[in-house]
Amino acid sequence: MTETTRRDLLLAGAALATATAMPALGQTPEIAIIGFQMSSETHARAANAAATAARAKGWTANVLNSEGALPRHAEQLDTLIQRRPRAIIACMSRPVEMEAQFQRAKGAGIPVVTIMAGASTHTVFDIQVNEYKVGAEAALWLLGELAYTGNILTQRFEGNVGTRIRGKVLDVVLSENTGVRLLGTHTMARTQSWRDDVRQGFQALLLRHGAQTQGIWASFDGQAFVIDDLLKARGVKKGQVKFVSIDGGVETYRRIADPESTLMATVTIPFEEMGRRAVEAVERIALNREPATAMTSGPYLFMDAQLVDQHNVARFL
Repeated sequence: MTETTRRDLLLAGAALATATAMPALGQTPEIAIIGFQMSSETHARAANAAATAARAKGWTANVLNSEGALPRHAEQLDTLIQRRPRAIIACMSRPVEMEAQFQRAKGAGIPVVTIMAGASTHTVFDIQVNEYKVGAEAALWLLGELAYTGNILTQRFEGNVGTRIRGKVLDVVLSENTGVRLLGTHTMARTQSWRDDVRQGFQALLLRHGAQTQGIWASFDGQAFVIDDLLKARGVKKGQVKFVSIDGGVETYRRIADPESTLMATVTIPFEEMGRRAVEAVERIALNREPATAMTSGPYLFMDAQLVDQHNVARFL
């Protein structure tokens, strides 16, 4: 074998190895991004940030909206599996209900990265905050503002694992601090018309318990915006009712800083950074063939959340 032949074989082997790890030269990676309910600010923030990060790399990023409907979510996943994108990023998905779809995607060699959805054996991992810590931060802020005594109302949502955990942590905190009493709660049942659901349900709570209420806890900021508007319409001033929610975002920070708003605090979650990290995961794991353990050792990639109130909101504005 001549030196030229040996060199040509080595170059051919290197090219083959590269081809198995990367898209073919000139081939633009196509990924799909699904937001479960894009009318929810948090779903849209994560999905749009992922799309922006993917397009900045020159990729094709198609964003779908399931409009809060599980059948539509399942149908979109089924269609994507047939189209075979390089990867799927699913924001606030439902791994339990979508187990069959995620299993088929895995079998088809399509990596699925989820954001704030919960773990699945069929996905790469879920990008999350520690919801137990988030729930504790919000609950303890509220009890601290109440000096651990008084009556509260809560607005909950059991249909998402994160908001469900937040409510369970609040219940544990209340069980250990009996000076704070839960007067009533409304649990959001609808997802497609969730604002109307919250408005109607919490209005009924305020009519029944408003005069006896010193604190309000909401499982996510979108609910808090509706409640804030209800309280302002009743003439409630900032600080009269200690009011906390969870998620963060420009509108939340504006309300916390606004003396006319009743919202006082949130635990902010970095949804945009989650979208960017999902794209990083696609690049490293789907395209560059790194193992998922290169980014995290378990089914979750955890990110930090932070309490925001009057003392530090200016930094976020």
